[in-house]
Amino acid sequence: MLLAEDDRAIRHALERALTLEGYAVTAVADGVEALAQAHRTPPDVLLLDVMMPGIDGLQVCRVLRAEGDRTPILMLTALVETADRIAGLDAGADDYVVKPFDVEEVFARLRALLRRTSPAPAGEPGPARDAQLSDRQIEGAGIRMDLQARRGWRAGRELELTRTEFELLELLVRNAGIVLDHATIYDRIWGYDFGPGSKNLAVYVGYLRRKLDAPGAPQLIHTVRGVGYVLREE
Repeated sequence: MLLAEDDRAIRHALERALTLEGYAVTAVADGVEALAQAHRTPPDVLLLDVMMPGIDGLQVCRVLRAEGDRTPILMLTALVETADRIAGLDAGADDYVVKPFDVEEVFARLRALLRRTSPAPAGEPGPARDAQLSDRQIEGAGIRMDLQARRGWRAGRELELTRTEFELLELLVRNAGIVLDHATIYDRIWGYDFGPGSKNLAVYVGYLRRKLDAPGAPQLIHTVRGVGYVLREE
């Protein structure tokens, strides 16, 4: 694991906690060091602070994604506005934790990211997979997805999706017309329910809507108040 955090106290505390949790941690203090280390020894997962001197966490994320690096990235941010979180997702981050955070939440999100990116054992389905929908391509509500190539289209327009957006859309397409409750979505996508106070899912749904919806086209992801979300054409 690569940890980049400019606050020395937080960096040392996280490095110690993660090491005790069983992670092999390389800790650096800024974005320049993070990029250099990621190029030198590609990690299994990155934990990046957003606000760092010089090259910040968002820039690190953008550079790695532009290079085709799909290593899972968890962002640490003190920015609590939805627009700031969306900026991180837009840069290619897979998830985020807002400071001040409980280290157990960091552990949970890291475990979820690593589960999603680890190949399933032979003979076992991976996340959001089932026997009846195991073909390479799936379609629903006007969305077509190539699961092997990890590409998606709406009405012939290709969608630029992050890993989490792709998996969320895949889950919705597989269950087109079916209302999925929040707990089910959290369990299938993150492997962990972050509780009723979490805005994590709402942020991802909002950002996915922006990528799916086009002028004059009907909205596809509908909110079922108090329950969850459903993908359907109206």
